[in-house]
Amino acid sequence: MNTLLEVSGVSVTFDGFRAINNLSIQVAQPELRAVIGPNGAGKTTFMDIVTGKTKPDTGRVLFGDKGVSLLGMSEADIANAGIGRKFQKPTVFEDQTVRQNLAMALKNPRGPFAVLFHRKTTEGAARIEELAEEIGLTDQLTRISGELSHGQKQWLEIGMLLAQDPRLLLVDEPAAGMTAEEREKTTDILKRAAETRAVVVVEHDMEFVRRLDCKVTVLHEGSVLAEGSLDHVTSNPTVIDVYLGRSDA
Repeated sequence: MNTLLEVSGVSVTFDGFRAINNLSIQVAQPELRAVIGPNGAGKTTFMDIVTGKTKPDTGRVLFGDKGVSLLGMSEADIANAGIGRKFQKPTVFEDQTVRQNLAMALKNPRGPFAVLFHRKTTEGAARIEELAEEIGLTDQLTRISGELSHGQKQWLEIGMLLAQDPRLLLVDEPAAGMTAEEREKTTDILKRAAETRAVVVVEHDMEFVRRLDCKVTVLHEGSVLAEGSLDHVTSNPTVIDVYLGRSDA
């Protein structure tokens, strides 16, 4: 497995508060990784740094086979380089159908002649069917997206990100607000996506993390506290002390 993302010695301070403190994380491709930790541990800031939303004070962030530095790249350039991010609240085009949402997200060649090629549209249609099957919304393709359940909207948004064919997918608390059945299906979708790419999931729901059955990185005060299987990290006395032992975790 090749290293796809390398975050090394990264620190960032906001108004005197050190949100990320000498953070180093490596993610391979393909890989499914869960990132957990108490509130304020730096989980969101980590994703902000990788996607270019936040610039670190020190350290390096390298991506891809050639280890290209993401620092200094715009958010749009980072997205085009193959990094997709799903925020906690789903953002789909509510008044468009599921099919239209997926069609708009497809990574198509841009340009005046691209629309003229019929082959592209048939390929696109086939890809939409493929994505719909992957996210379990084949029977919802003609439905207006605003009518979908919360869980279905989350799946549609994951599908829209997969339509961009990212090499790294960052997913923020996908299980929040879902039913047990929806959570189970979300696990399956993410595991399948991680067969061909890197998927990093930030999550609070330990049952959901257990079902992902992957390597877990525990963040605390902006740096890695522990890493390994869920059983390994949850038996770590420091992890129990700072995270699992808390009533708000």
